[in-house]
Amino acid sequence: MSKRVIGFLVFGGLMAIFVYTLLQSSNTGEDPEVYQQRIEFDRYDKDKTFKAAEDSPIPEEERSSFKGLKYYPIKHEYRINARLEQNPLEEHMQIQTSTGTAETYKRWGWAHFQLNNQPLKLLILQSTDGTNHLFVPFADETSARETYGAGRYLEVPDPEGNKIVLDFNQAYNPYCAYNERYTCPLPPKENILPVAIEAGEKSYEK
Repeated sequence: MSKRVIGFLVFGGLMAIFVYTLLQSSNTGEDPEVYQQRIEFDRYDKDKTFKAAEDSPIPEEERSSFKGLKYYPIKHEYRINARLEQNPLEEHMQIQTSTGTAETYKRWGWAHFQLNNQPLKLLILQSTDGTNHLFVPFADETSARETYGAGRYLEVPDPEGNKIVLDFNQAYNPYCAYNERYTCPLPPKENILPVAIEAGEKSYEK
């Protein structure tokens, strides 16, 4: 194969990556470089808070040796513009917690998306404590291996029509991952994904 053909193939591959990144940026409305910097700053700021804040979930005796949380590298393909299917019914469900109790949440809707050409969906829950907080507790193939065994959480932004952003780069551990005195909702069976989500926060290492 000639150097010209090899160069053309390399250039074509780079262009494909560039176009894919642009498409991801346009889908989620933020410049990739700005997005990268924002996530990095959020992680830096969270480390500072966890080390010094009085209400930090890190046990007080561990804070002096706390060197920061562990994360996967930021990957734009894990910031997904999902299709929203809002639940037309007023349905509630009991969610088990890390301490063996149960909490009531509203089955607010579903986020439909594809990852590695595999169709997936996640149940979006809404709190019933008056805050109307939307979130997605989920587990995946990394759970109990590289990430917290009881699953991680995603915050859900306000939807735009029938679209909603699932940003797995911002997947985070519940407080019970750091300290057993917290009670945390566990992922319902609908949200145990048959894929590895190699994005967001990893297991906490003391």
